[in-house]
Amino acid sequence: MESSDLVSNVVLVALTLAVAVSDLVTQKIHNLATYSGIVAALVINALTHGWDGSRGLEDSLKGLGLCGGLMVFCYVLFNVGGGDVKLLAMLGAFLGVEQGVEALLWTFVLGGMAGLAMLVWRVGLLKLASGMLRHLLWSLKIGDWLALTDDERRQLRRPLYLAPAALPAVLIVISNLVDIF
Repeated sequence: MESSDLVSNVVLVALTLAVAVSDLVTQKIHNLATYSGIVAALVINALTHGWDGSRGLEDSLKGLGLCGGLMVFCYVLFNVGGGDVKLLAMLGAFLGVEQGVEALLWTFVLGGMAGLAMLVWRVGLLKLASGMLRHLLWSLKIGDWLALTDDERRQLRRPLYLAPAALPAVLIVISNLVDIF
């Protein structure tokens, strides 16, 4: 990590931590944190890297647009919260295109793993596995998907907290943890 990225990374981790705690406690991601984070990212990256290069203002703007755009797509199609859209757009602004998309993907992987763990905890591994097997066998038998029961739908409607998953995702990306292994 370059020393010029230190300030940016510290501000990014602090904001992501604050947003994660807020999301867990209040189920809200506040605009003050995300919008001020986006502005801070653009200013810090412009001052430390100029216009060109990795994490320069151009890369920050592209990261903001790409990560924000992908999240708007998820917002429209998959009912992701608006705060999550702004949070991941902020990550893109801080990290730029390449690292921003990497953080976005890690956020979804870690958030999905946490959601699956919570589902297994609530429903039980045996009941969940038998339900999945029943749906799979039914779909193979009739060539169509078996409709979920009301109880099954209710279990799947639980919120997925992406902000807490974004914190370890950011730490993975800025520490190059994947490259170490």
